[in-house]
Amino acid sequence: MTLDLNSSTAPAPSRQDAGFPPSDQARAAIGPESKSLSGESPEDSDAVQKEVEFKEGGYGWVVVFGVWLVNMHTWGLNSSYAIFLAYYLRSGTIIGASPLFFAFIGGLSCSIALLVSPLATHSIKTLGTRITLFIGVVFEAGSFIGASFSTHAWQLLLSQGVCFGSGMGFCFTATVGVVPQWFTKRRSFANALATGGSGFGGLTYALGANAMIKHLGLEWAFRILAIICFVVNGCVCLIIKDRNKAVGAKHIAFHKDLFFQPEYWLFVGWGFFSIIGYIIVVFSIADYALQAGFTSDQASLASAMFNLSQALGRPAIGLLSDRLGRLNVAGIGTLIASVTAFFLWIFAGKYFAGLIIYALFGAVAGILWPCVGPVAAEVVGIQLLPAALSVYWIILVFPATFAEVIGLSLKREMIGAGVYLNVQVFTGFMFFASFLSMWLLRSWKLRQMESLSLDEKEQEAAIYNAAAIHPSEERKRESTSTRRQQNIVVSYITNMFVMKRL
Repeated sequence: MTLDLNSSTAPAPSRQDAGFPPSDQARAAIGPESKSLSGESPEDSDAVQKEVEFKEGGYGWVVVFGVWLVNMHTWGLNSSYAIFLAYYLRSGTIIGASPLFFAFIGGLSCSIALLVSPLATHSIKTLGTRITLFIGVVFEAGSFIGASFSTHAWQLLLSQGVCFGSGMGFCFTATVGVVPQWFTKRRSFANALATGGSGFGGLTYALGANAMIKHLGLEWAFRILAIICFVVNGCVCLIIKDRNKAVGAKHIAFHKDLFFQPEYWLFVGWGFFSIIGYIIVVFSIADYALQAGFTSDQASLASAMFNLSQALGRPAIGLLSDRLGRLNVAGIGTLIASVTAFFLWIFAGKYFAGLIIYALFGAVAGILWPCVGPVAAEVVGIQLLPAALSVYWIILVFPATFAEVIGLSLKREMIGAGVYLNVQVFTGFMFFASFLSMWLLRSWKLRQMESLSLDEKEQEAAIYNAAAIHPSEERKRESTSTRRQQNIVVSYITNMFVMKRL
């Protein structure tokens, strides 16, 4: 349900007054003299008015397809590193490299992608989305060419680690905030559909990379991937289109006000623990299959099924998020990822059929990616989304860098599937910690709506338009809100068990 912006002319409260983050629709109801957390000035009033008249869909679906292709040829290609990792661990072709070094390369590419996000955000502000995306395309293609000539550890570090991570980061940052700008009611579905490209990419290139390495060799496998990603992502540069001016997006690398919002840190906690579990699973599943006694083709198939699950599951996650609530689906999906790691992976994964069944739950293991944009938009508002995600990715650099290193270091010295037992238990606990963070965030938002004594209609509006409470109404509820502060702990715990779409 969306708020009828024409039904009221009263200004919406500020972020501090209402206790909710401002959203794109709420800002449209605020007069030109108002100023929100994002620092919106009177000069933005024309852009905000255009946002009121905007109707979702249309060219937005072309943008969704373009971002789908970018994700397929960035994060999808990155997922295929599991195949390269399994090859590196057994071939000994890289001089001076240890198993932990190869694990570090996989995490490094992800962390570098997140680390360059402030620089990419500044590039979007100064050069535009298309040029920023093309910079990433050049870095990514160059990384594969460099990796094809790498024979020493430091060469692989610079090419497949730093250079590929930089390219992926520029491509990802340039496109991650574009899809939400084109949708409101179908925002989660459209965003999940776009992120599903990484699953199809992982599926395609997990099988393709294994076949190319076997028949053409490692060097030409890298060179073919370089040509493919340059052509495809280069074409997307021509069709991608943002709405930064229309929505008044604030491309600020660091927004200090975000650090003083407790709900933002709960949002960060969800991603922090989730990305540790996700990276361990996506990079370890092929090697786990080999340790369990399966063939390289079976290991490649398990990795492919994991990525297929993400490709098909992410759009479904988006649909469920729009219908059941974005915080609900993000939290429950992470809990399912924890349960499957504890039970399916540990007890059934030692059998090939069981491993395939676990791999088919890959969508919930990677639920961070289809949900992060829509959830962030609800936590901080659509205008602050680029700034919020810029800080978010920087914080996730540390867990992304060392997740797979931690995973491999937890392997036991033995033969068989039991070598990964400690890794499996650790992964399950990481997903459970992520679930707790998201469920506390959900509890916080329920409490904010409860503290304002919202009726059913206002609560429905606050789910997607959290700043649309009139100041006069809030002042009437101030005494009630003050009294409820005394029961804050009880309220948080109680709200964790409240079943409500949110």
